Amino acid sequence: MNKILVLLALVWVVGCSSSNSSVVEVVIETSQGDIVVEVDTVAAPITGANFLRYVDSGMYAGGSFFRVVTPDNQPQDSIHIEVIQGGANPDFRTSFFDDILLERTSETGLNHLDGTISMARGLPNSGNHSFFICIGPQPSLDFGGMRNPDGQGFAAFGKVTSGMDIVKMIQAGAVDYQTLIEPVSILGAHRN
Repeated sequence: MNKILVLLALVWVVGCSSSNSSVVEVVIETSQGDIVVEVDTVAAPITGANFLRYVDSGMYAGGSFFRVVTPDNQPQDSIHIEVIQGGANPDFRTSFFDDILLERTSETGLNHLDGTISMARGLPNSGNHSFFICIGPQPSLDFGGMRNPDGQGFAAFGKVTSGMDIVKMIQAGAVDYQTLIEPVSILGAHRN
């Protein structure tokens, strides 16, 4: 029952804040430059609303892009991907919202293509504040793809419309395994 109430509240937030548009543009300001994303609140209402509430609450300010996955730094994985991963400011940890239900790509029709923004997760229904951006098409992250052994995929919820050069610059940073030695600061995120 609690998850249903959270879902209804998220859909209501999107409905009240999206001036009759299914796409909400968000600017993610980083220390390397801006990344502009379109959040699809119709195809992915739960995930889109979740991302927007972190944006609107200001919790991405002081966060970072902290993880990059390249063809060279995933020797333990049989299925390779290319993404950068970011998240909210850890100082807000006690204020983070509850985890959300997984919106599978088989339900939303949003696949993991070049520039797709998607919600990170471990188990199904564990998406929270952490998100990633795809570099190149990543079908193994879609429903039925086996990057996550459960085959449920990840919840794509939009795409980068400007700033893929910044995404690639972040991905090229020096790493210890997949962790950026110098994380790229997220200065803030806001609706455009």
